[in-house]
Amino acid sequence: MNFELSFIPSREPKPRSKGLTMVMDKGLSAGEAAQFVASSGEYTDLLKFGFGTALITRELQEKLTIYRKGNLKPYFGGTLFEMFLVRGEFDNYRKMLDKYKMEYTEISDGSIHIPHEEKLRYIELLSGQVTVISEVGSKIKGVHIPPKQWVAMMQAELSAGAWKVIAEARESGNIGIYNENGSANEALIDDIVNNVNTENIIWEAPVKSQQAWFIKLLGANVNLGNIPPNEVVALEALRLGLRGDTFYEFLPEEMKKFKP
Repeated sequence: MNFELSFIPSREPKPRSKGLTMVMDKGLSAGEAAQFVASSGEYTDLLKFGFGTALITRELQEKLTIYRKGNLKPYFGGTLFEMFLVRGEFDNYRKMLDKYKMEYTEISDGSIHIPHEEKLRYIELLSGQVTVISEVGSKIKGVHIPPKQWVAMMQAELSAGAWKVIAEARESGNIGIYNENGSANEALIDDIVNNVNTENIIWEAPVKSQQAWFIKLLGANVNLGNIPPNEVVALEALRLGLRGDTFYEFLPEEMKKFKP
């Protein structure tokens, strides 16, 4: 920090296991990636190449090098895993991960149907090769997963070897753990919070109001994902109570008398 200010919540230094910020790269150039690391790398933990963009993004190897040198953990989005799987090319997927020396990968089933026991086997297999982040929830509008099933799937995937589980919301923030208008599905989230260790969950929260809602619910060190690259510093400010949305979250009661 550039100067001292009291009542700022503590943040774990990197590499950290909680308070993670996962950013989605949807097509940055290598130059933009370098600029992003310079301005926001300190506040970013995971860097996801969104959906299947790893296949077509330019200067992929150079970007991986930039992110790794910036102490970020890059990985390919779970949709890419699904693309290989639906084509019967799981072995080629594993070879591709080795080719790019990937240390992390994401397993999801948001666009295709995979029996859950089969998904767990893929998590077990890949967790012997890389660190697995699994995603729970459908990307398809109108697909309803009961809260008990969300909880059971998250618990099972963590037991199968996933390091973290992502709660699906898409980059639009109106699916899965959110309602169509982008507000939090509080009943679902409440069930998850009460039954799964929240340090093991990355909540997709691409919108400021969603980020603030989770910070108020779970504190400055909640894991948040699908953050746009140009919003990382703004999110860190939210985490620390440096924006109006969380201004009073970390202040003592006597200072809250100034609250309008």
